[in-house]
Amino acid sequence: MMRLAAVAAVLLAAPAMAQEALLPYEVVGEAIPKSLTGAPGDAERGRAVVVKRESTCLLCHSGPFPEQHFQGDLSPSLNGAGARWSEGELRLRLVDAARLNPATIMPSYYRIDGLTRVAQNYRGKPVLTAEQIEDVVAYLKTLKD
Repeated sequence: MMRLAAVAAVLLAAPAMAQEALLPYEVVGEAIPKSLTGAPGDAERGRAVVVKRESTCLLCHSGPFPEQHFQGDLSPSLNGAGARWSEGELRLRLVDAARLNPATIMPSYYRIDGLTRVAQNYRGKPVLTAEQIEDVVAYLKTLKD
């Protein structure tokens, strides 16, 4: 419970990373099959987003990031994410994980509507841009083991 409180504190205190008009997307089943930008992301840039502390990924997840000594253990490891989920499934988990699990502690990194517990500096804007979402998806797709 203490770790969950620490995660919440960081999420509430961190400055918003992205300010952009949201691009429309369509959820099909448990996936967003089409790129938010209409183009594939860049895996190298996606890895940089994941390991950057401001993205908050590593507060809950661990993965193949030997340079990051403090990785989370509240959520599944990102190892093998590209083998467990399709591109569209990964995209939905980043855009709006609560659609898959309403009780999740994972924030919506792109969806902004209908959220009730959002820090003032995050209200009305996504945490990650559409391009950053696509970059992270591209990176996670490479994690097959």
